[in-house]
Order: sequence, then C-alpha cells, then structure tokens
Amino acid sequence: MLLHLKNLLNKSELAQARGLLLAADAPWTDGRRSAGAQAVQVKHNQQMAQDSASAATLRALVLGALQRDALLFSAALPRKIFNPLFNRYGGDANHYGAHVDGAVLHSRASDEWVRTDLSCTVFLNAPDEYEGGELVIHDTFGPQRVKLPAGDAVLYPGTSVHEVLPVTRGVRIASFLWIESMVRSEEQRRLLFEMDMALLALRQREGESAEATRLTGVYHNLLRMWART
Repeated sequence: MLLHLKNLLNKSELAQARGLLLAADAPWTDGRRSAGAQAVQVKHNQQMAQDSASAATLRALVLGALQRDALLFSAALPRKIFNPLFNRYGGDANHYGAHVDGAVLHSRASDEWVRTDLSCTVFLNAPDEYEGGELVIHDTFGPQRVKLPAGDAVLYPGTSVHEVLPVTRGVRIASFLWIESMVRSEEQRRLLFEMDMALLALRQREGESAEATRLTGVYHNLLRMWART
C-alpha cells in the first residue's frame, strides 16, 4: 500500500528545515558512506552528517510531525521509528538506482535496532524546483512514480524495490526513514487501516451508533490479537 500524507510538515517547519538543508555550510557527506554492500553500487547522492547539530534539529522536527499525524499512525501503527535522515540529489550525485533497504537497521540516534516494515520519504522542496528526481516504487501493480509537494510524504512497504531517478536540473532535498510496526504483517495492517478509515467515515456520516461501537470493538480486539508492543 502506498499512502500519500499531505502537509506532514506545516509552513513554519518546512521553512526551518529548508533553511538548514540549503545553508551554504550544511554538513553534507557522500551518501555511499551509509550504504550496504548492494546499495553502495548504485547510490549516488549526499546525506547530512548524522552527528551534526543541524541533523539533530531536523530529526526532532520531522519526528514531531510524524507523531502528530493520525493517518500515519493508523496506517503504520508504529512501534519504533528510525531516526529521520536527510539526503540531497543534484550535480554529479543525482540518483539512486534500484535497491532494497536492509531488513533491520541500527538507529544511531536512539541506539536501537529497527525492523524496516515501512519506508517513508518526506519531500522538502517543490516539484518545480528541480527536474527528474522521482521516487519510483516497484510494487505488484507496476512501477509507481512519486514526486510530491514540499511538506508531503509517501509511506510504502519496506520490502519494495525502489529508486530515485536522476535529477537533471536543480537540487532535490528530502528526509527518509523507516518504521517498525506493532503489526508485522502487511496484510493485517491493511485490514486494520481499512476498518479504521471505514469507521471514521461511518461516524462522520451517521454519528455514534450501536453498530459503530460494536465495529470499534472488533477493530481493537483484532489489534489486541495481532499487535506486539
């Protein structure tokens, strides 16, 4: 399931993030330094140094936005969130070929291992600021090309083969991260998400009812059955 999260960052947060990421002295490093054996062969971008003050500020900003987004919570049911990272594509470091992220990654900021059930990319500049740079996610319905407004994000299965196409003009900046879900099964997460969204629509249309209460009980009993906290 690919899920478009609109306005994950508000205008103030977006302006702060862009100020740090586009600063002349922003601490960018070669993205290949954090790549695994397979990814290093196809990775051509830059990443912000994780131990920098700018990265710490940006991590807190993005984590705060993630934690208040009700749609993300419903879809991902997060148990752990890998510390957000930040990348830049442009010039000679302008693409990332097809690859799959590692199944379990060590988060330096929180010093814990995170299973990468879901991947998330937060777009931090507008689509007309650069050419190319689409995130292409290869799923069962074929390749999905994603290029979103600044402040929006896409959530997709961590098992997906994906790539970033070459940026041929301008610079693309984004945040990326992974989520370990309380519900490991993608199929079970999808069922819970669809039920949650249906219940939300039912309440908005009909108000509270005995049927909505019973279905809410079913949702929570399924979550109780499947979740690992």
